[in-house]
Amino acid sequence: MTKLSVNINKIAVIRNSRGGNIPDVVAAACRIEDFGADGITVHPRPDARHIRYDDVRALKRAVRTELNIEGNPIDNFVALVGEVRPAQVTLVPDAPDAITSNAGWDTLRNRDFLREICSHFRSLGIRTSIFVDPVPAMVEGAAACGSDRVELYTEAYASGYAADRERAIAPYVAAAETARACGLGLNAGHDLNLDNLRYFIARIPYCDETSIGHALISDALWFGLENTVQLYKREIAGGLCADR
Repeated sequence: MTKLSVNINKIAVIRNSRGGNIPDVVAAACRIEDFGADGITVHPRPDARHIRYDDVRALKRAVRTELNIEGNPIDNFVALVGEVRPAQVTLVPDAPDAITSNAGWDTLRNRDFLREICSHFRSLGIRTSIFVDPVPAMVEGAAACGSDRVELYTEAYASGYAADRERAIAPYVAAAETARACGLGLNAGHDLNLDNLRYFIARIPYCDETSIGHALISDALWFGLENTVQLYKREIAGGLCADR
């Protein structure tokens, strides 16, 4: 079963817009788990625009499923992950001023750096995933870096889905098959939503995890948070059934 990890950054954005602790990020994570999510994802950035480092520490104490911490492995981030020891760390090459993640790693050019980081986190017992574009060479490069998984950057799939979903999914199928051949686990995330998630899972049913935040929290404004988590779980299940 493909797991649903809910990215709660946008809940922190709402809190930070007014100060104080409403909504309570940790309480929200616990409720999301109660509603059926398989994990919680956070992406702390250096400017603390949403999730803060102290949030990550508090979430580690509260999360009962899997905590996935995403981010660029700068020194402060590496130290935080080493302190918190999440189930998974996802390495993302985002610049400090990036509004959101917008590209995967060049795992060939950055092989030595990524190999060192993966080795460090593996020594701490933390599963490591490298964020990559759907390019087989980049997936193979991630395997050479010693990563446990890759996370496919799915923005291009989401953007092209309405016009031609088969064309949009094709590079992801190729990249996913490469990951399987390399013995890597497979995650996916960025702009997956209730419209395009089921087809993605139907075509790549061995995806281990989807990380979804912006669309899910936005949908919760209309459907409610509990119902929305279940709607996303239903789309994953529907995709798996479609494959069979």
